[in-house]
Amino acid sequence: MGELNDGYRASLIEAVLRGTYEVADEILNMSPSTINCKNDEGYNIIQLAIINRSEKVYNLIYHIIERKTSYREITDSSENTLVHLAGKLAPSFVLDRTTGAALQLQRELLWFEEVKKLVLPFQLAEKNDYNETPAMVFTKEHQDLMKQGENWMKTTAESCSITAALIVTVVFAAAITVPGGSNQESGIPLFKTKAAFTIFAVSNAFSLFTAATALLLFLSILTARFSEKDFLTSLPSKLIYGLLALFISTTAMMVAFGAILFLVFCDQRPWMLAPICVFACLPILVIVTIKLPLLVDFIRSTYSPIFGAHSYLESCKVNRKNTIFKN
Repeated sequence: MGELNDGYRASLIEAVLRGTYEVADEILNMSPSTINCKNDEGYNIIQLAIINRSEKVYNLIYHIIERKTSYREITDSSENTLVHLAGKLAPSFVLDRTTGAALQLQRELLWFEEVKKLVLPFQLAEKNDYNETPAMVFTKEHQDLMKQGENWMKTTAESCSITAALIVTVVFAAAITVPGGSNQESGIPLFKTKAAFTIFAVSNAFSLFTAATALLLFLSILTARFSEKDFLTSLPSKLIYGLLALFISTTAMMVAFGAILFLVFCDQRPWMLAPICVFACLPILVIVTIKLPLLVDFIRSTYSPIFGAHSYLESCKVNRKNTIFKN
């Protein structure tokens, strides 16, 4: 059995490093004892999955760790517990998988909080050979990433707030300047009965409200404390809602602009409707192309859990129903 484990050792370690849970599943199914094999630095499969942020392998073996207390109490040569290892900065090739310092720090926080739930409560206050608790290790290791994340968040919020402020200025000016003028006696807009005018009024008001909301959200990011916990849900949520409001306000502004152009110029020139629609879509396409990938990344990272039961685990041989790994 020792020779068999040695034969699988290199393959299993490489599978964990690459996050290839299918290979890890096959090897652990054929040789359950390989979960205890270690690399040249003395780290076993559980520790390597945490150090290298291999969430799929971690999810695969989570129930194994959960069943056995000795796995949760594992320490390395420096008396670092699993939480200490989660508190260390991930390797550069792992961080590079995520775009932006804020998202990288959020992913690191997700890992740290997840492993905290796994270990025993008293381990959260345990100190390693350097007299450091897991929280102290996380703060020290992520100081530079914290600064980068803060600068990234502020830069993004500033650029978006400028756009939101411009939209507020434009639509507010359009709201107080009634297209077509008003009746001198009653003050009622001359185009009040036109459907296009109603579309303009509703879209313009909607654009104003959503742009003002986006502006306030971006300003709240700029005035935030930027503590570690803020990067977990608070700051990402504000940025998500701010970007959504910005998209909506931009779309509503172009609808209002198109409606008023149609009202003024297309009464006797209906052919102008097509080019108006085309040109009105250009700003929307530009802002969506630039900011949508960022918005999608934040939504996935914030609201799509990377830990727990996932569909890909259902086909794995090493799962919660498996009785190979016993207490």
